[in-house]
Amino acid sequence: MASRSKHAGGRRRLDSSVPDDYDVPTRAPRIASPEIAYLVMTGVSVLWLIGTLGAATAVVAVDLPRWVARPSAALLMTVFVIGLVHRAGGHMRLWCPPVVLLGIAALVTERQALLASSVVLTGVLAAVWSVMVTRPAGSLPAVLREYAIALLAAISGALAVAAWNVDVNYQRFSLVVLAASLGIAIALVWSLGAGLHGLGRQNFLVLIGIAVVLLLVIAYSSFVRAHGSQALIDAITDLIIWARETFRGVPRPVEVLLGFPALIVGVSMRSRRREGWWVLVFAVVGTSVLTTSLVSPGAFPTYITLSTVYSIILGGLVGLIVRSQVIVERSSRAARQFEEEHRVEPGRFAPLR
Repeated sequence: MASRSKHAGGRRRLDSSVPDDYDVPTRAPRIASPEIAYLVMTGVSVLWLIGTLGAATAVVAVDLPRWVARPSAALLMTVFVIGLVHRAGGHMRLWCPPVVLLGIAALVTERQALLASSVVLTGVLAAVWSVMVTRPAGSLPAVLREYAIALLAAISGALAVAAWNVDVNYQRFSLVVLAASLGIAIALVWSLGAGLHGLGRQNFLVLIGIAVVLLLVIAYSSFVRAHGSQALIDAITDLIIWARETFRGVPRPVEVLLGFPALIVGVSMRSRRREGWWVLVFAVVGTSVLTTSLVSPGAFPTYITLSTVYSIILGGLVGLIVRSQVIVERSSRAARQFEEEHRVEPGRFAPLR
């Protein structure tokens, strides 16, 4: 924390001239040379770009062989695991080789079980990494920048999922990716030192309430699909058809009302308090829904694209409104007593612990 100093009248102030220390211990970098580390991360970024462009051939008609898509998806899966393990401060030799071997085996054998495992793992890694790669954002331009970066990473994950071209049950696949992504995100946030002890009773109850609402929404939607009355199902279907015919796309409520607003509020809170990481756990809900949106081979890319655009715009607006209420500037009296607090975190491509 910043050091305190005495001023006239004995009032205690926070000395903002001394930068705050990062509040989570980090291990020493495994690549000692900064130049080599920079080259490695640049190479991984180039591979991500190549994989994204190759995976996009699965949904965009271009004059390239069809076999380009799956190797591109395997490449992106490898990039996602490298980025996530590096960001989480894990051991590359422990987590990366199994993922690489899975991708190679799926490409060579084309067995349904291996392809299904690969597409699930790709969706999970992309959903979590797109949130973990963000940085704290104190200003509105910085918030919009982090919002765009996270969504861009999640969209590349959606392209990778589509490039695997595996026929799976969409509802079951989405629930598996969502549950696994939330579990990994909770474990990572806990390991970053943002345990429940630092939340406070009010914030803890708010997060519990959000989690309960999320579970109820998912359970209710599943119940309606399976056991709902025919009149209710027909009404929902007619509403979706009307929206598709009118707007050529339908915004996804989970992204608009929970996932994307949590992303905006979370990166804003992280600029002041590490409890913002817990809000970003719910942002994984939005990114996981986005990464699974193109899993069905029969999905219409135009419809999915417009639905995603509508969700991004509406979710961003909801997030900015919530941010204006949650991230409240200090009063003039409080500002005279304490300087505004800003957390310091490692760079975007540096380990968080």
